Amino acid sequence: MAISYNTNSFLFILVLLLNVTINHTLDSDDLVSELTLLRSRSSTGVIHLSNRLLWQILSVPVPRPFTLLIFFDSQKLHSDSEISLPKLRNEFLVLTSSFHTNNPDDKKFFFFDIEFQESQASFALFGVKSLPHICLVPPFAIDFKRDSIQMESSDITKHAESMAEFVEAKVEHIIGPIHRPGFISKKQRMCIIALGLILSPFLVKKIVSGNTLLHDKNVWMAGLIFVYFFSVSGTMYNIINKIPIAMVDRDDPGKLVFFYDGSGMQLGAEGFTVGFLYTIFGLLLAFVTHALIHVKNRNIQRLVMLLAIFVSFWAVKKVLHLYKWKTGLGPIYG
Repeated sequence: MAISYNTNSFLFILVLLLNVTINHTLDSDDLVSELTLLRSRSSTGVIHLSNRLLWQILSVPVPRPFTLLIFFDSQKLHSDSEISLPKLRNEFLVLTSSFHTNNPDDKKFFFFDIEFQESQASFALFGVKSLPHICLVPPFAIDFKRDSIQMESSDITKHAESMAEFVEAKVEHIIGPIHRPGFISKKQRMCIIALGLILSPFLVKKIVSGNTLLHDKNVWMAGLIFVYFFSVSGTMYNIINKIPIAMVDRDDPGKLVFFYDGSGMQLGAEGFTVGFLYTIFGLLLAFVTHALIHVKNRNIQRLVMLLAIFVSFWAVKKVLHLYKWKTGLGPIYG
């Protein structure tokens, strides 16, 4: 999404650069102390970058004793679902919190966010023409537009893991493992535990009397089908190896790819599709061998059997089609 500046922004840049050229009196240790203090006061660990703070950073002679990673934001564009700035900002916050968890005493790497409506001059100084935009400012950067390292859009639109790989590839800083917040908060866990303790006498009574969901054969059958699907779809492999459901198309960043053309990689959607087809085949086989044999009408048996054979043949054909398409080991029909 393109952004535009007003003329006052460029006048401010000229004044800012003139002040920086004339005055390099700010001590780097004092600035590091100020940045550390600002970071400690932030609930997210991200420092809000203003024009004044940027002037202080520019006033420190290079090489500076720290590196910056800046997320460029605009509140007016948060409603634009095409660029999804709130979602990208959340991933940036996950990256920030993970770094601080893994490196609690680090004073050489700082995370910033900057708002367009507040700091248009700073946006212009970095040469930001569109959002989303994340850039890395190394210690030797003098001209922020020229010397900053811009994160590729394919890395920005992915997850915090891709952002971490970008940082570790460009500078000598280790982000470490990404720590994502749990689905429930600490207070919610405490409420669940308290509710469980309150209901425990009633649950014990239900268990003793044999009147629980664990005594219902339909629940066990549903669980059996889930385990079967979980096994044949490769879900455990996806979890262990952190395989994504889909990936961004390299030729069109706004498009998602659910089936990867090639045997070198398999996406989660591919495994789920094959698992779904296997599950259909398995359920039909179980139905024919355990339920259909109890139907007394021979014509109904024949009709259902033919339908089961047709659907099973279709499912197996689709599995072979996907296998041949990915491996290229044979011609594709249909």
